[in-house]
Amino acid sequence: MHAPPPDAPTGIDLVLGGARSGKSRRAEALIALLPPPWTYIATAEAFDDEMASRIAEHRDRRDARWTTLDAPRDLPAVLDAAPAAPVLVDCLTLWLSNLMLAEADTEAATVALEAALARRTAPTVLVSNEVGSGIVPATPLGRRFRDAQGRLNQRVAAMAERVELVVAGLPLRIR
Repeated sequence: MHAPPPDAPTGIDLVLGGARSGKSRRAEALIALLPPPWTYIATAEAFDDEMASRIAEHRDRRDARWTTLDAPRDLPAVLDAAPAAPVLVDCLTLWLSNLMLAEADTEAATVALEAALARRTAPTVLVSNEVGSGIVPATPLGRRFRDAQGRLNQRVAAMAERVELVVAGLPLRIR
């Protein structure tokens, strides 16, 4: 068996970016540096036709080397149950949004996520939106979400061996 390339994920990697920045494709490219099988943990829920189409587009990009698990709210449990193979979580932003819409305790969920990530023994690449560069949201819920997303990103970044920001499809290594 060949050793993975030196830039292949070895622990926790966080890939940040704006909407349609290329962050999911970058995360998939990082995982593909490792031998399959790979596990894709999807956090999206199809509440409407447009979101169902986006989910289908993401699923169509993956072949039989991938196993897809759904974790719209209980991401820590799904991470714990995931095989000891490389995992891609797409994305923390939708996971947090699902939790907030369900009026769940996002602090407790974040602590549980941190613990699950610390228990992982295989490479784990997480995708998240960078929401701090936009305008201040007009609604209290929007501002709470933006602030919670910023805190979540900081906490996961603190655990990560590699953090990248993707802009216009181009990754910029932060750590």
